[in-house]
Amino acid sequence: MTSKSFMRRVMFATIIVPACWSLSACGKQPGATAGIPPETVADYLHAVVEADRTFYTIQVVERLQKRGKMVASEDWRVSHTLPLPAQFLMESSELAAKTGTKVRYRLIGLWPINSQNGPATEFERKGLEDVRMNPERRYSGMLTSGGERYFQAVYADRAVTQACIGCHNAHPRSSKRDFKLNEVMGGMVISIPLQQ
Repeated sequence: MTSKSFMRRVMFATIIVPACWSLSACGKQPGATAGIPPETVADYLHAVVEADRTFYTIQVVERLQKRGKMVASEDWRVSHTLPLPAQFLMESSELAAKTGTKVRYRLIGLWPINSQNGPATEFERKGLEDVRMNPERRYSGMLTSGGERYFQAVYADRAVTQACIGCHNAHPRSSKRDFKLNEVMGGMVISIPLQQ
């Protein structure tokens, strides 16, 4: 683990996670104390997750593929290759879930290669459409599911390297094959519980 990676995880553990626990105040619960607004927590979390994924995509995957040293593939566990950047994010989200914070993040798209990565709700579909048209701002709102209130935000997910668009444009299950560099390919969804 690099010192930058370690510092990001320390920041997550010392700033973002405690902020998530104080979010009941943001939900305007009677007797709650002031906390960090959920929009701010989501923005912090998005910045860290996106920075890690972009670094992995550019400095690990793309760099090693260009040098012919190693490739990234869907079946990375079996083929002993690198995880694709989307898989890297999914794996880190699953590890974060094991901390017990109930904060979740994942990639979704209007043209997913894996149908499980499509929008799961009407809110997510609207969010994807909104960030596609307005990629510089998040689409967010307060939602209730299963009796629990949570804040959800969708952020634009752009094609940061040729490797991203090459994979999506060439994949046999892709329903869109004309992505371009820096184009919005989908969105990152971050969900934060408002109550413990």
